Amino acid sequence: MAQIDLPREVYTDSAAFIRTVRQGLPGSVLKQAIDALSADRDLFVRLLETDSGNLHRFYKRKALGRAQSEEVLDTLKLFVEVGEVFADEAVGHQWLHAEVPALAGSRPIELLDTFAGRELVRQVLRKISHGDFS
Repeated sequence: MAQIDLPREVYTDSAAFIRTVRQGLPGSVLKQAIDALSADRDLFVRLLETDSGNLHRFYKRKALGRAQSEEVLDTLKLFVEVGEVFADEAVGHQWLHAEVPALAGSRPIELLDTFAGRELVRQVLRKISHGDFS
C-alpha cells in the first residue's frame, strides 16, 4: 500500500479516515490503488458500480463523492488489515482469494464490495489474529 499516496493515519485513525472521506478521495489516488492492486481491478469496478471500460473516467475526477470515497477507502483499509494480520502482503493476498470455511466457503475478495461483506471478513480476521482459527 506504500504505492498509494495516502497518509498512513487514514488507515488507523478514525478522525483522519472521516476527514479524507469528507474531502473526497482524489481520482489519482483511486488510480494508484487500482495499479497497486491490479489483480483485484474488478473489485473496484463493483465498488464504483461502473464497468471496466468506464473506470478510467474516475481517475480524472478531482474527488470522488463521499459514498464512493468511503467505499474505496474502507476497502483499502481492509487490505492493510489483511497485510497486518498475515504479516506478509503476498500471504494476505492469497488468503483473500482462497475459499474460507469461516465464510461458508466464500472467497473474502468476493465479499469486499459491500459494507456487510467487509465486516464479515473483518470478523474472521479478528479471530485469526486472536488464534481462534486460520
